[in-house]
Amino acid sequence: MPELPEVETVKGGLEKALLGQRLRSVRVLRRDLRVPVPDDFCKALTGCVVTQIIRRGKYIVGVLDSGRAFVLHLGMSGRVRIYDSGLPANLETHDHVTIEAENGTGIVYHDPRRFGFLILAEAGNWDSRPPFDRMGPEPLSGNNVFNGAVLHQALAGRKGPIKTALLDQSVVAGLGNIYVCEALYDAGIAPERSCALIDEAMCVRLAESIRTILLRAVAAGGSTLRDYQKTDGSLGYFQYSFSVYDREGERCGGCDCSNGSVVRTVQAGRSTFSCPVKQV
Repeated sequence: MPELPEVETVKGGLEKALLGQRLRSVRVLRRDLRVPVPDDFCKALTGCVVTQIIRRGKYIVGVLDSGRAFVLHLGMSGRVRIYDSGLPANLETHDHVTIEAENGTGIVYHDPRRFGFLILAEAGNWDSRPPFDRMGPEPLSGNNVFNGAVLHQALAGRKGPIKTALLDQSVVAGLGNIYVCEALYDAGIAPERSCALIDEAMCVRLAESIRTILLRAVAAGGSTLRDYQKTDGSLGYFQYSFSVYDREGERCGGCDCSNGSVVRTVQAGRSTFSCPVKQV
């Protein structure tokens, strides 16, 4: 599933293409996503000007001048393709929604596995409704929003492993399996370490690692492992910088471990990759 860096990359593409633009045409080709595309989706968007494109966690919110908004979640295989000179002549089987702006830009939402969704919300209160009302801080919003002290407070009272806690969107928004593994490695913290044994100094280190890893991944356009593509159809390349993720049996990205030190374990049904030499 696309995580914060991938969604931030898509958000940037949509912002460049749609911000300030009036939507000339909106078509729903298939409604059969995880949450069906609303019947009034086309009517709600057509003729409106996009005034904001916001990423919150793993979601993208497009705010319209009508007082409505659309919410996009990419699910497992969703991707957005932007065409500068209009929609392609031939659309594909799993193209669900198309949008054309008055400047000629064409946008296609494509989702073979159909776990994503496009829904409507009210622009004035979208962030006070589920799932946004339960989300933790944005890790790239600055030290006044997310830092070691904030993270330490969010972990207070938790006894489970730190890896599982970081996947909880109420602790910190936007993280998923890939970047949690990479951030824990960067911070030198074992994924199975109990939250009760994570002190504030470790949280300071971990918060900085989360920010560092995410910024690097955003700069690389995210990670393409299977379905994810950037809005121009090109691939992200942060996967070439993984230190531990999906590297079981290999040497990790930067410590004195011997060859083959990266191990794979399973936590809460998810694969975890770590280096037991560096991470304690």
